[in-house]
Amino acid sequence: MKRLVTTVAFLCFSASPLAAETFRADVWADNWFEMRINGVQVAEDSVPITTERSFNAESFAFEAERPFVIGLVAKDFKQDDTGLEYIGTRRQQMGDGGVIVQIRDRVGKTVAASNADWQCRVIHTAPLDKSCARERNPVAGIGPCGFTITPEPAGWDQAGFDASSWPQAVEYSERAVRPKDGYDRIRWDANARLIWGPDLEQSNTILCRLTVQ
Repeated sequence: MKRLVTTVAFLCFSASPLAAETFRADVWADNWFEMRINGVQVAEDSVPITTERSFNAESFAFEAERPFVIGLVAKDFKQDDTGLEYIGTRRQQMGDGGVIVQIRDRVGKTVAASNADWQCRVIHTAPLDKSCARERNPVAGIGPCGFTITPEPAGWDQAGFDASSWPQAVEYSERAVRPKDGYDRIRWDANARLIWGPDLEQSNTILCRLTVQ
C-alpha cells in the first residue's frame, strides 16, 4: 500500500530541555529508509523493505540539540544477495534506488537537505557484474552474481566518527530515479536532491550522514 504517513518522535539529547529544538523531516525513499539522530532512531519507513515497489513518503517530527548528526540508512528492494528482483520471471532485473530528505526547524527554515554535501558509504553491492540480470538461474555469490557486504561501522551515525574517507553522495535527476507515490505531495526545498551511491542499480544499501550545525 502506498501512502503518505506522518509520525512523531521526540528525543532530547541534552539535560536542559531549553536547549532542544523541534524539527520536522520529510523523506521519500525507493524503497526503504531509517533515520537516526545522534545514533538514536527517530523514524523508520512504514512500508517493509520486503514489499515490492514500496514507494512512499514519510513526514515526522523530532527534538534535538544542535549540533546533531543525521544518520540515514537507505535500502533498495532485492529478493536476495544477487541484488535482483522478480527472479525467475520475464521481469528479472536489477532494482534501482533513490532517496531525498529535507529537515526544517520550527519556523520552517531548512536546516538540512539531501545533496552532495552528505557523505554516503555503500555496505551492500550486488550484483558485481550486471550480466547477472540475464542469468537463467541466478545464485548469489556464483559467477557474475557476486556481491559484497560490510557491516555498519560502529558509531558511524554519531558525533566524533571519522568519515573523512567516505565519498560524497551522488546526486541524481528525477528522470534517472523516476520518483512517484508521495514524492509529488511534498514541496521540496530548492537545495534538496535525490541522492544514492555511485550506481543506482548495484548500490543496494547505503549509509549517509550529515552534521547539522
